[in-house]
Amino acid sequence: MRLVLLGPPGAGKGTQAARLVEKYGIPQLSTGDMLRSAVAAETPIGLQAKAIMESGALVPDDVVIGIIDQRIDAADCLNGFILDGFPRTVAQAEALRALLARKGQKLDAVVELIVDENVLVDRMRQRVAETLAAGQHVRADDNSESFRARLETYRAQTAPVSDHYRQKGELKCVDGMAKIDMVTAAINQQIAG
Repeated sequence: MRLVLLGPPGAGKGTQAARLVEKYGIPQLSTGDMLRSAVAAETPIGLQAKAIMESGALVPDDVVIGIIDQRIDAADCLNGFILDGFPRTVAQAEALRALLARKGQKLDAVVELIVDENVLVDRMRQRVAETLAAGQHVRADDNSESFRARLETYRAQTAPVSDHYRQKGELKCVDGMAKIDMVTAAINQQIAG
């Protein structure tokens, strides 16, 4: 099972990915985690990424794709994986398609969580309040302005990826505003269908 989860920040991708990991026994792959692991392991591509990151530049698509290429060859990805946070651009989606084709593979599903962005802002505020009430540290970007900026970035850069997969007939949409268990059930139904 090779899956891509799409949706804006706060849509519940992490929550749903954890449930999919448990159900299918496949890893959730975060490009950020993969980059950090490759850098720490000092792989050739990790060293390349480290030099780029230390210069303050964004890691280019070819390096990110190279890291994904290495990661999906790992034993725990033998039965598939869940990509969360990737692809972020149409170019990355095309590069992922080409990478998988070279391996004789393809995505089994691209699932987008459809959400009301105004409700997401309210959810973020609630999460901050709960975190503070529990005496825990709040991320610096957990405020309305930063969150709205992240949503705007998502709309501008990543939302076209949804259109890309929709045009190819591969996008499966799920109401991300439903209760968590209902979202899980809907995702499982879309994957099975």
